[in-house]
Amino acid sequence: MNELRGEDIKAIMVETLAEQQRLHRDDIDAVVCRTITTILTSFGIEEEDRRELRADFQHLRRWRKSVEQAQSYFFKAMITVIVTGFVGAVWLGIKVMLGK
Repeated sequence: MNELRGEDIKAIMVETLAEQQRLHRDDIDAVVCRTITTILTSFGIEEEDRRELRADFQHLRRWRKSVEQAQSYFFKAMITVIVTGFVGAVWLGIKVMLGK
């Protein structure tokens, strides 16, 4: 009368396994959130400081990019000075040679 067919058993098993997997994911998410919060707290970063921390990282990124840009300009200037000195020395040499 009330016998379970193979398809019914399979559907129940699939539903049960899916529910276990959802619960497992929720547990993992909770553990990860607690772990991250604990690590950040151990570094002295409270949850309320997220905006300030984000602003600090943005400031550090801007600082890093400006330093990289300054280095690029410095190297370009040094190459220009070296090339200009070399060309000037060659010109002076040619001028001395033609003057004799």
